[in-house]
Amino acid sequence: MTATAARYLYVTRHGEASEDETTLTEAGRRQAALLGERLRGAPITAIHHGPLPRAEQTARLVGERLPGVPLLWSEPAGDYIPYLPSREELPAESADRTLARLAEFPAAEREPGPGLAEEALARFTGTVEGDEPRHELLVTHNFLVGWLVRDALDAPDWRWLGLHHANAGLTVIRYSPGRPAALLLFNDTGHLPAELRWTGFPSEERI
Repeated sequence: MTATAARYLYVTRHGEASEDETTLTEAGRRQAALLGERLRGAPITAIHHGPLPRAEQTARLVGERLPGVPLLWSEPAGDYIPYLPSREELPAESADRTLARLAEFPAAEREPGPGLAEEALARFTGTVEGDEPRHELLVTHNFLVGWLVRDALDAPDWRWLGLHHANAGLTVIRYSPGRPAALLLFNDTGHLPAELRWTGFPSEERI
């Protein structure tokens, strides 16, 4: 029987992006660099990132602080809607508003999303083969962070909605043999000064 070991998945949302989302802002670059400094002592062996510039640039800036750790492009780490709920799944008081909001997203983000989300679960979650724990960083987008956290907590599929993540915040999920997934850290921005926290987060949910 093949031995399995724990996977530690470090997840972050890209740094703050420009209005047209083609690049990081100066604040976003600082966020990424500071996240890299925080992770400098972690035994990370790979940095996975989505295909969009804001994720790739964040991964590169983090990687500059983690010498020798490879950057790995991954389509399932991209920006898309991971699951489209039915009206019956949603709380009655918010169902219409939620469905109307999701319908505003382009078809390119809605239609392939569920398939990519399942691929992301297959690629980035669960235990790993071998005797040694694996530590990996995933640089992605708000929706996929919510989807991965929802999965780790075994919450209903629609519950990725409402799980917001600040730019360059840090979430860590542990997948251990024979145990449920454990959410060790969620949206931690302790490595960022006050002026760089909460960016990308809904203003009404900042505390």
